[in-house]
Amino acid sequence: MHTPFSLVVGTFALLACFTLSGRAVPSAPDRRPVVRLAELEIDPAQMDQYLAILREEAETSIRVEPGVLTLYAVQLKADPTRVRLFEMYADSSSYDAHIASAHFRKYKTGTQAMVKSLVLLETEPVLLGTKHSDVLGNYVTVR
Repeated sequence: MHTPFSLVVGTFALLACFTLSGRAVPSAPDRRPVVRLAELEIDPAQMDQYLAILREEAETSIRVEPGVLTLYAVQLKADPTRVRLFEMYADSSSYDAHIASAHFRKYKTGTQAMVKSLVLLETEPVLLGTKHSDVLGNYVTVR
């Protein structure tokens, strides 16, 4: 008499194993770096003020946010009002923390009227490499 009961319980246990094995197991957070490019056009009359605010924000981000790995800003030689930003974050949580930070919000509100256009480009990292160089010492102010 115990055999049919054991068979039923065993069958249910086996079905539960098969059912659960098909479910997605929660995965760890995505630890891939987040790399973004930003293309900005700045009001020429406010260029110096924009660059000062940008420098303050980038230096603060690199100094106080462990997940901010790289922030590069360049101006196009042919048109210095066009600024390009290269940003790299440890992961999506680091990026979310960055855009929620007080210093980023200060940058965003402080430069809003200066930015004539902004295009944000999502990217997929292919190769991320940097060579140590003393030449960069003149440009990199945060270590």
